[in-house]
Order: sequence, then C-alpha cells, then structure tokens
Amino acid sequence: MRRDLAARGERAVDAARLLARSALDTNPVPDWDHVTKVDPEGAKKLPLLYPLWLAETDAVSVGGSADVTPANTEAAFDLLAPLSTPVCHEPSGADHVTEQSQETADLLLVPEVLNGDSEALVGTLGVAIESVREVLAPQLVGRKAPWLPDRVADWLASVATSLLLSEAAFEAYIVQNPDSAAAREAGVDESDVLDPATAKRRAMAADRHLESEIVYLEYSGTFGGDEAIETLDRIDDALVRSRLWYGGGLANGEDVRAVREAGADTVVVGDAFHRVAEREAELLEAAGEELDDEDDPETVREWVDDRVDADGPGARYLATVPSVDEPVELAREYTGATVRAWLELQARRERAREAGDGTPVIDVQGTALRAALAPVVDDPDALAATIARAAFAGPGEGNGEGEAEQLSASLFDAGASH
Repeated sequence: MRRDLAARGERAVDAARLLARSALDTNPVPDWDHVTKVDPEGAKKLPLLYPLWLAETDAVSVGGSADVTPANTEAAFDLLAPLSTPVCHEPSGADHVTEQSQETADLLLVPEVLNGDSEALVGTLGVAIESVREVLAPQLVGRKAPWLPDRVADWLASVATSLLLSEAAFEAYIVQNPDSAAAREAGVDESDVLDPATAKRRAMAADRHLESEIVYLEYSGTFGGDEAIETLDRIDDALVRSRLWYGGGLANGEDVRAVREAGADTVVVGDAFHRVAEREAELLEAAGEELDDEDDPETVREWVDDRVDADGPGARYLATVPSVDEPVELAREYTGATVRAWLELQARRERAREAGDGTPVIDVQGTALRAALAPVVDDPDALAATIARAAFAGPGEGNGEGEAEQLSASLFDAGASH
C-alpha cells in the first residue's frame, strides 16, 4: 500500500513537471540571439582587443574539434575570464574539463551527437562522467576537505558529480557536414546525414526523452542553405523546451536572418570571428611600417577607413550579430582602436628596451589599450597588462601556456614568431 501511494506521488510530481515544461520556459540556457565560439587551438587567433568584439555577442563558447588540450583550454579561459560576456565551456574531450575551467565557465555544455555512432552519444558521455566521477570530483573534494575519511570523501565525490551534471546543459547535435572535423570526431559520414523529416524526429527525441537543453543543427564551416532552412523550420515546430541553435558557415547578416526566420533561437559563429584576427595581423604589420604612435587620430582613422570595408572579416563578423546596426562603422572603430593601441605598445616597448633594464616591462597606465578596455571589463589594468605581455611574449612566455599564441599579434611580431 505504501509503495502504491509512493508511486502515485511520483507520478503526480512527474505530471506537474511535464506541465511546467510545456507551459513555462524552464530551460536554464538563456535565449541568446548570438554565440561566438572561441577555439583554444593555437592556430585560431583572437583579435588584440578581443573584449571589444566579444562585447557585441551574447555569450562565448570555448571549444573545438582538433588540437585542443587541457593546457590551451585553460589559457583561453585565462584570457576570457575578465569579460562581462558569459563564457561557456563546450569540451570535446573529458580531460578538457579541469578545476579551473569548471570554476571559470558560467555554463558547461555537454555535446551529444544524434546522428553519429553510438560512441559519440553514449560512449563519449560515459567517458566524461567517468572522468568527472573518478578524477575531477575527487580532486575537488580532496582540495577542499583533505581531512575527510576516504569513505565520506568518495560519497561527496559522487554527490559532486551529480551536481555538476545537473547544472550542465546538454547539446543534442545533428552534424550535417561529413567533411568536418566535428563529423570525424563523431563518426558521421555521408550515410549519416539526415533529411529534414528524420532530423525533426531525432530532435523530438532529444527534446522529450533525452531532455536536452539545446538541439544544435551543425554544418561546421559551410552554410547549409535551403536544406538547413527546411530542417530548422521542421524542428522549430516540433520542440517544446529545447533551444534550437544553428552553426555553420555564417559570415553575413543575410544568412543569419534566414536561419533565424526559419526558427533558430541562436546562431553560433566561430570561423568568422577568428578571421578577424587573421586580417588584423596583416593590418598591424602594415601599420607598423606605415604609421607611428605620433600620428594624429585623423591620420590613423583615414588609414583604417581605406582598409576596412563591408567585405572585410571585421564587418562580416559584426554583421552576424543581430543587435549590430552599422557593422562597417563599428569594425572601423574597433580596428582603429587596435591600431592606436598597437603602435603605442610598440613605442613603449622600444623605449623600455633602450633603457637597458633587461626584459622590457610596458606600463599600461594612460595607454590607448587600457582606455579601449575600460568600458567593457571590470579590471582594465590587469587585462591590459595581460594583453601587453602576451602580445610581445615568445611561445610559453605568457601568463599561461599558449596564451601568447592566441593573440593576433603573435602571428608576426619578431618576439613571438613561430
């Protein structure tokens, strides 16, 4: 009798929970319009004044499919931690989740691939849970309470594992580009690419059975076009609670509007952001040859205006952000601030070298670098100093391994070429 009453009580709770899921927005993932994905891989650069550009996006997601390690993941978090923009962690490997990343990230995003092999869905998740339960959680408990008996510490590690997973958001991926690194990691080939009707069914299973907070249609590096539009339209009508994200090949406002009108709650941009840094490195090298820190602001502005237009990576990235109305003008403003900051940093470094005081130490007080950062971060002094050190450091000489390699300036500066 008691068991029957208990079962009825559990069913009533489940029914109330289902009603809440259907009637209320209980999804812990914010309804962001735009997310920028930052790849920790050393070859994927950040603009020198990356906080300015990332202030325009709603959230940053840290993760990648190739050449990502715990070390370069932590280095990326070191650079991103001062931002007021939320920073999420989307690990592609269980060991990428470290104590530092767990403490720094605002949200842990756990990938589940709906059209890959079983290892991509169940196996990978099992490895991740095992890593948290047997490595990360015991380390946390051991550091916080090393005096606890082993039996109690083990129990607390199990509780910590459950808490961490309950606070994570699960991303149910539908990977549609079989030539991408993401597809290779998930075991997706041509035969696994889903038609719109099948993708809808997988998405419904993720939403109603797996209870995934995000359904992610991923074309990874290429735009899905009409097929993606149809797939998004079908999935959007079928979801109850999951957010619908789209990523892949977005490099202009027109494509962003198309996928959002088709039903995507959130657009994710990665390569378009890193291309800003690639172009920036070329501009800074040219600026070092053609300008100096004593040039007046109008001269610098004209120089930048001649080199930044609607077809450039800066304007194209900003055009993917729905809230940005004038992407070309904003790209010119941010690029101009970067050029001025770079020229001033170079001049200060040269003066420090000429003083013969050993390793040059750049004073960032009163610099264009600090002034540019002040409106978008809480501690511009610390971040300006970090950027200045990393921009002029050789490999391994920044605050963290790989930190110097992440900035656009490290592409060409003689002190950091690689």
